[in-house]
Amino acid sequence: MAPPDAPAAPGRADGGAAVAVALTDGRQHLAMLEQRSPWRVLFPRPERGDLDLAVLANTGGGICGGDRAGLTIRAGAGTRLVVTTQAAEKLYCSTGPDARIDTSLAVEADAWLEWVPQETILFDRSRLARRIEIDLAETGRLLAAEMVIYGRAAHGEAWRQGLFSDRWRVRRGGRLAWADSLWLADDVAEVLASPAGFGGARATATVLAVGPGAEALQAGLRDHFAAGSVRASATLLNGVLIGRLIGPDPQSLRTELARHLGWLRAAWAGLPDRVPRLWQI
Repeated sequence: MAPPDAPAAPGRADGGAAVAVALTDGRQHLAMLEQRSPWRVLFPRPERGDLDLAVLANTGGGICGGDRAGLTIRAGAGTRLVVTTQAAEKLYCSTGPDARIDTSLAVEADAWLEWVPQETILFDRSRLARRIEIDLAETGRLLAAEMVIYGRAAHGEAWRQGLFSDRWRVRRGGRLAWADSLWLADDVAEVLASPAGFGGARATATVLAVGPGAEALQAGLRDHFAAGSVRASATLLNGVLIGRLIGPDPQSLRTELARHLGWLRAAWAGLPDRVPRLWQI
């Protein structure tokens, strides 16, 4: 488990988790498990007809300014795995230092990995620098989604000040296939409200489908988006299918995201049309 580049500030959490699965003699098994407080990994029994499930749990209850987390997932050749989180990840108000989450996903030959954590909630004055690094073999397949809520909508709180740095890098067969960076800082309320910015949105989501057959899903995903209740679009770039969702109501966007993810896994891999049950708890 690679640690973040910089250590956590004194008195702050510096934890993480690493999970790897492998296939031996036709049987899938856990090849590596590392856990560093406050992070734990749970392995509940999968629903009937579904894949093995790993659940990341932050026992600290949230992330504060200065905290560091390193999360590593590896799907070995021929394996199939779903990874989610026990609950939404809460980013608390920071007195100055940034929190950092570094996620590394590796998908080996003929493997299938779903990275579908529950939403990240940015409290007002929270500061988060997030980095997601994805490496796939040419025949590996990845379905990934990340949702962000700007402010505690349930408490009537808006995200007015803070930092959100979001950096994605996707490599396929060792070559860079997609790079994306977002930087929101300081007076973020103005950007969120601006028609030229987020247009009043309180939540956004990014969906990725990468691997053999992903390109053929674009038209169907656009149709699925068009039938939904939130603004969404799908783009294909270098074999990476990218879906974006944006809306003023976080709960509606979450419901739509779950519906789209269920459709994608069913259409692409013949899996049950659903997200992990933890999303409904």
